[in-house]
Amino acid sequence: MKIKTILVSQPEPKMENSPYSRLIDKEKVKVDFRPFIHVEGVDAKGVRQQKIDLRNYTAIILTSRNAVDHFFRIAEEMRFKVPDSMKYFCQSEAVAYYLQKYVVYRKRKIYVGKMNFNDLIPVFKKYKDEKFLLPSSDVLKPQVPEILDDLGVDWTRGIFYKTVISDLSDLRDVYYDVLVFFSPSGIESLLKNFPDFEQKDTRIAVFGNSTIDAATEAGLRIDIKAPTPETPSMTMALQKYITTVNKK
Repeated sequence: MKIKTILVSQPEPKMENSPYSRLIDKEKVKVDFRPFIHVEGVDAKGVRQQKIDLRNYTAIILTSRNAVDHFFRIAEEMRFKVPDSMKYFCQSEAVAYYLQKYVVYRKRKIYVGKMNFNDLIPVFKKYKDEKFLLPSSDVLKPQVPEILDDLGVDWTRGIFYKTVISDLSDLRDVYYDVLVFFSPSGIESLLKNFPDFEQKDTRIAVFGNSTIDAATEAGLRIDIKAPTPETPSMTMALQKYITTVNKK
């Protein structure tokens, strides 16, 4: 069956010329975006109940833009003025760049990994005397605490926001040729919203090993995987699959 419609389980990209726009133009497919999960902030009281006092930390570990937003939201709710001396350890350049929303970038001590959390290991080793706070969601990749514990740094995790399953009941009678997932939470949302989901001819596209594992455990047939050496992005993987299938 040819691919005509795709549902991406994420918010629509804000940039005008996104890779999805190019995919739509080139392959003449319809692509819809719908977050299968969303984030809700934990309030200051909830953070205090975790015995977290922002005054006790000299460095913040930021793994996502959500972590940036919710750290500064909590700081404001607690009326904590983040000192200029605070150090920021950002998992990627995208996260570090996003920090500019809250701080004057060139006047702060910001350390950046290339992409993966383990890229920060050499930097953590240089600053082992800092007291680190890791603002995170209730869902955290096990790799993160494992790396920090192995390095022996003084760190505390704070749950500043939670991943919540979105209500997708309006999609019950809507059919798409491809469903695209980027996290195990997306797979969980699909099955919670539609416990009687039958895949049939629907193609499932997944990004990342943890998402592949979640889809496999859920008994779903995976048709499109990314990243691979040949298709490092999801749009590239979709492009390759659609070109092959729609030619037939």
